[in-house]
Amino acid sequence: MNLMTRLLRSGLIAVALWIGASSVQADEALLTVQVGETEHRFTLAQLELLPVTSFETSTIWTVGSHRFTGVSLADLAAHLGIVTGELLATAINDYHITIPLEDAVTPGPIIAYEIDGEPMPRREKGPLWIVYPYDMIPAYQTETIYSRSIWQLVRLDVQ
Repeated sequence: MNLMTRLLRSGLIAVALWIGASSVQADEALLTVQVGETEHRFTLAQLELLPVTSFETSTIWTVGSHRFTGVSLADLAAHLGIVTGELLATAINDYHITIPLEDAVTPGPIIAYEIDGEPMPRREKGPLWIVYPYDMIPAYQTETIYSRSIWQLVRLDVQ
């Protein structure tokens, strides 16, 4: 194989990996929630079937105010029958943080899957991002809450 062919093949592989890393397949499980011995896997379509919550807020990671849409932690907990414990949230890069179930209130954090009406690609903190209504409730403007605002969320373990 000559040098030009190898470079072309490498470039095509890189493009394919980039496309795969920035888009979400319809049947791809985006979120796994472990409750005791039971594992629940949610696709984007399944998350969208749960009650929808939207709010507008600014964040310390974005410019200006944005409209975030997703499922609230309160609605997800109710859907799965979670009433006590903590949520160990894990991101694609293995960053993890514990979120007390007391945060699962209304109004409170959502697992956002849209920003300004558009899905969030992985390169833009998606496809799932735990976002609190920072502007609505000043108590959410703390380092502790910011640390719980995990993006590229892939897993929640109830502890």
